[in-house]
Amino acid sequence: MKIAYLDCFAGAAGDMFTSSMLHAGADKESLIDKLQSLKLPDLQIQITEVMRSGISCCHFKPTASEEQPHRHLPDIVNIIEQSDISERAKKDAVSIFEILADAEAKVHNKTRETIHFHEVGAVDSIVDIISACVCVDLLGIEKVICSPVTVGFGMTKCAHGQMPVPAPATAEILQKASVPTRPGPVEAEMLTPTGAAIIAHFVTEFGPPPQMAIENIGYGAGTADHEKLPNALRIMIGCIDQPKETDTDTICLLETNIDDLTGEQIGDICEVLLDNGALDVFTTPIYMKKSRPAVMLSVICEPDCEQNLTAIMFSHGITLGIRRQALQRSILKRRFVEVDTEFGTIPVKIAEFGGCVVTAKPEFDKCRQAADKFKVTTKQVEIAVMRDLHI
Repeated sequence: MKIAYLDCFAGAAGDMFTSSMLHAGADKESLIDKLQSLKLPDLQIQITEVMRSGISCCHFKPTASEEQPHRHLPDIVNIIEQSDISERAKKDAVSIFEILADAEAKVHNKTRETIHFHEVGAVDSIVDIISACVCVDLLGIEKVICSPVTVGFGMTKCAHGQMPVPAPATAEILQKASVPTRPGPVEAEMLTPTGAAIIAHFVTEFGPPPQMAIENIGYGAGTADHEKLPNALRIMIGCIDQPKETDTDTICLLETNIDDLTGEQIGDICEVLLDNGALDVFTTPIYMKKSRPAVMLSVICEPDCEQNLTAIMFSHGITLGIRRQALQRSILKRRFVEVDTEFGTIPVKIAEFGGCVVTAKPEFDKCRQAADKFKVTTKQVEIAVMRDLHI
């Protein structure tokens, strides 16, 4: 699997993404050829080598005539759909613009379709986003991981006047995508709405660099040249050899210590958490301060469910604080087969490793339903299933 790691120590902007990928090996001629199909009036592309704090970087700069039509989301989508870029790049670009439109619409209390883009609708932003999507496709990147993102601080000037950093639209995108951030040492807008939207779309995991063999490194320069840090986005591209017999994903572990609830109350919150998307919930006996017996409540969930489950735990008043960890897990490849028995059809979960079946487990709930129907024990149903299973 080809991985791209974004090191956003100086924030991110649309042109910095494209610049970093060009510096890392994306074909310049192929990109320019795709951009010409956009048919944007007077579009010019400059790709130059610049220095940022002594580091050689690529700087991608699209320009066009100042007189451009005001564009709404449907106009931009039409430009994308009529272009010659790949279907993957089209899909990615439309999704990024929808993320931007939703953020702007919420800030200005409008709908996605009626929002009038300002900076986002400008030619440079359109080209920045489409170029980033084309470069991801050209490089064959399958997964993007990102560091915490430096956003800057202070005030910035935009079409609506002076705005706090991060800009309101940027902040909306960061909040919705749960992007980890840090202010950084520079009083400036280090993360633009375009940069935030690209991160929100492509990045599936935040944290330190993964264990991978690095094949290419690229530095994409920002426009300004800061004294306190190199104003560049670094991308590291490499491959991870995934085990062929397992799948790997990221899960969240939420934990809290409880010493003031009854067993009934703990059981109830466990059921509520499971009903709201937790993959597993369990308790561990522990001792707290002053040798008080207590339990540690552990909740395993998908990253998308983390905020909701955290809110449930707080709203039920079971704790004042929750610990969180992002964990990697390996999962055996699984499949289901239907087994016809004297007690009806029962599904069986099959797990395989190395081309061999390592476990075969009848679904217990179905076995229990069959046992109740035929007035036999669940064990009898399970024996019948395994007897008639042919794998």
